[in-house]
Amino acid sequence: MDLVLRPGRTEDQQECGRICFEAFSGIAAAYNYPSDMPSEAFATELMGHSLTHPGVYSVVAELDGRIVGSSFLDERSSVAGIGPVSVDPALQNSGVGRRLMQDVMARAADRGAAGVRLVQNAYHCRSFALYAGLGFEFRESLLCLQGPPVGRTFPGYDVREATKEDLAACDDLCRRVHGMDRGAELAEAVEGGTARVVEHAGRITGYATGLSFTAHAVAESSEGIKALIGSADGFEGPGILVPASDSALVQWCLAEGLRIREIMSQMTTGLYNRPAGAWLSSILF
Repeated sequence: MDLVLRPGRTEDQQECGRICFEAFSGIAAAYNYPSDMPSEAFATELMGHSLTHPGVYSVVAELDGRIVGSSFLDERSSVAGIGPVSVDPALQNSGVGRRLMQDVMARAADRGAAGVRLVQNAYHCRSFALYAGLGFEFRESLLCLQGPPVGRTFPGYDVREATKEDLAACDDLCRRVHGMDRGAELAEAVEGGTARVVEHAGRITGYATGLSFTAHAVAESSEGIKALIGSADGFEGPGILVPASDSALVQWCLAEGLRIREIMSQMTTGLYNRPAGAWLSSILF
């Protein structure tokens, strides 16, 4: 088919939002899962943010002048994050998704990204096969947990709002745990007032850009992550993404009333270091 790929534009927001909502909702319904896109308005707002953010590359697929899909590459770190990728339900399994993925992967290569990462719905076998076929390796199962605020504090682990003065210490922590930092994301979260840090024994031992589907957290130990979760007023979006391999953290979350909404898969190409600490993923990675 005569598919055309072009950069995304602000005026694409509504149509890309509609397609994103219908694509994610349709696939989730087919597997009897709740959709990660709770409403068309939510998906449209997400598209607007991605299409206009200076740190995000966007690509739109057109067929006969009609938008049929889109994809995004978050370039705020040395490791790039892909998502969301969405294709008009009428054209799924026709190769559009592969073309969109190839485009963003070529962009990452051209920009010299140290690696590329994404998170996919584990129930969606076709997307896993697509990503694996493009060279992505499975790294971790993530549990999307949602529930009421935990409302717990931990002696010796004090949580407070992050400030600009905390950025260097937080970036150093992320590099020690993951081998790279996510400083641009953290700086935006500090500016937006959603970032929190954990102080233990007189120093910063953990931080979170928020406690939500789109935020990440890093800490030296699970206690730091527990303190961040325990201090949250709630968990925005579908929930928080907890590594399934951190059994102690998972068991604590379940005991505190959080419930598993779905299981997701983190996949990577290029630079990857097994985390040397505790962490929560965002929907990007």
